Amino acid sequence: MDLDLKNKSVLITGGGSNIGRAIVLAFASEGANITIGDIDTNQAQKTADLALKLGAGSAIVQRTDVTQYDQTKALVKTAIEKHERLDILVNNVGWDQMMFFTQTEPSFWQKVIQINYLSVLNCTHAALEFMIKNNSGAIVSISSDASRQGEPREAVYGGCKAAVNSFTKTIAKENGRYGIRCNVVCPGITIPTSNEEIGSTSLWADPGSMFSSEQFDKIAKTLPLRKVGRAQDIANAVVFLASNKAAGHITGQILSVSGGYSMIG
Repeated sequence: MDLDLKNKSVLITGGGSNIGRAIVLAFASEGANITIGDIDTNQAQKTADLALKLGAGSAIVQRTDVTQYDQTKALVKTAIEKHERLDILVNNVGWDQMMFFTQTEPSFWQKVIQINYLSVLNCTHAALEFMIKNNSGAIVSISSDASRQGEPREAVYGGCKAAVNSFTKTIAKENGRYGIRCNVVCPGITIPTSNEEIGSTSLWADPGSMFSSEQFDKIAKTLPLRKVGRAQDIANAVVFLASNKAAGHITGQILSVSGGYSMIG
């Protein structure tokens, strides 16, 4: 199905690695013009180069710390200057370290809050200024099924992602009158398929901070589809929700892409 994304101006944060990388490449295959905001510019440039080979009209990279509002405004400005408009924003940046809440400290809470929630506020606010003027736009934010079910060792992270869900519903209600659609994709466990997908700042750069392959096998057996997620699974959902042709009457929705881990009506 043609999703009518050719030549659309798409801004993706954290687009160098893992899920972000897959999202970039999915839009590239649709012929979109892509701007990547990432702190790991080496990994992001590799992704941008591959995006061009896959059919992106344009793919540029700008180093951006999305926890800093001025930098997110500059990123949005770059996307508009390069591609003449901003049609789609994908808030993809996320970070966590799995620990029980009692093992964490306030400095850790602040880092998780800034990366997972404040970044969404920064980027969405900067993007809406231009989308409202154009009376059109789509915003897709990456949350987590930890926001819907609660998950041990992800207390602060899950709380931030739940905030993203609620924030998105409110933004959808406030800005639907401008033709702007806002939705959320909630991945479950989603693992890279190769080291090429992993940048230096990725959660997966330190394999010991996540799960072992044996644990992944056990997790897969608990899921209705009997498999863990891959980045492409998430990317497919994002391009669908970003497409006015495919999802033009969908806004304010939270979509779990988790192999059936969460089944919330």
